[in-house]
Amino acid sequence: MAKRYSAFGLFREGLRGHSGWQPAWRSPSPKPRYDAIIIGGGGQGLATAYYLAKNHGMTNVAVLEKSWLGGGNTGRNTTTIRSNYFYPESVALYDFALKLYEGLSRELNYNIMLSQRGVVTVSHSDAEMEMAARLVNAMQINGTDAELLDRDGVLAKAPLLNRTDQARYPIFGGTWQGRAGVARHDAVAWGYARAADGFGVDIIQNCEVTGFLIESGRCVGVETSLGEIRADATGLAVAGHSGVLAAKAGFQLPIRSYSLQAMVSEPVKPCLDTVVLYLGTGTYLFQSDKGEIVVGGGLDRVPSYAQRGNPPMQQTVISGMLEMFPSFGQLKMLRQWAGIVDVVPDSSPIIGPSPLPGLYLNCGWGTGGFKSIPAGGWLLAHLMVTGEHHEISRPFDLDRFVTGRLVDEAAGSGIAH
Repeated sequence: MAKRYSAFGLFREGLRGHSGWQPAWRSPSPKPRYDAIIIGGGGQGLATAYYLAKNHGMTNVAVLEKSWLGGGNTGRNTTTIRSNYFYPESVALYDFALKLYEGLSRELNYNIMLSQRGVVTVSHSDAEMEMAARLVNAMQINGTDAELLDRDGVLAKAPLLNRTDQARYPIFGGTWQGRAGVARHDAVAWGYARAADGFGVDIIQNCEVTGFLIESGRCVGVETSLGEIRADATGLAVAGHSGVLAAKAGFQLPIRSYSLQAMVSEPVKPCLDTVVLYLGTGTYLFQSDKGEIVVGGGLDRVPSYAQRGNPPMQQTVISGMLEMFPSFGQLKMLRQWAGIVDVVPDSSPIIGPSPLPGLYLNCGWGTGGFKSIPAGGWLLAHLMVTGEHHEISRPFDLDRFVTGRLVDEAAGSGIAH
């Protein structure tokens, strides 16, 4: 149980430079051997370590992060959580994550600031409304919440939307998922890190994996900037760098890495209490608890490992925002950032054993990595312990690119990537 501080205790810590705080997790030196290693100290990797300990009693585990916890995509996204996908395999995966998110603050004893404010996806033509109805039907059949909105229904959710006759993308209606929302990205990472550390997991920062130890055709550990570390099972959860590390392990993944950038405005008074996505522009936005308008859009389609944006893409995203909300034209933008997303041909993740025995994959999430953190960690932990798929992860095995049983969510639900 975390130590609780009174108001006076908090004030006292401020006066003495926070020197009395207890570290939320240890910073140990790596041991030469573990039962399992997780490469990647973002949300997916930390969740995997937590569920290895909690669900399977495996506590001799190391999380290896080349920089600082949550410094990759976990800290460089727009924190939206939803399960409004088309195929039953996808809904099973993302709704499992959403259900875990709904109880995560209580489970971890750490406030992840989950705000289920809903997501409205706006359609701009009769054809898009037909697709919206198809998606809502599929979601309801697949067992998650969904509602089809007409024009008035959309405007009731977001009254400041552009409703003029001159709008380039007129509002015909849209879809609504009320259980969707946002969470605090660093709180999710820190909550999982503290809980995993509480089970005895070693969280090792500034430890870059430079290669893999392979004996008799099997992965038996990793080479790192801190020396060799051996393990019976190794999990790979490094998002946009998955292709780079796969090459070090001797195989190729069907992944392209792109920058996905976002930006945030100055704080303003409350004016938007849901997440809004325009199908016409691919722009989406919501208002943070601090009053900032958080804005994101589609991928910059130039393959890149740069964690920064560029002016042409910023112009595209901001012009999309102004089409949606002309009243935001006077907003001052404060900062922008980018994450490196790992995109596969069918816009669905890869969860399963790699071509190298002993090495297991959690990658290919594209823009869905944050919303799937609890499920991705749960499923990778199950795979690493049992060597077998959980029923939810089985459709996302790498073998689908050989059998042709793709889960094409880009076509199914029209997601941005």
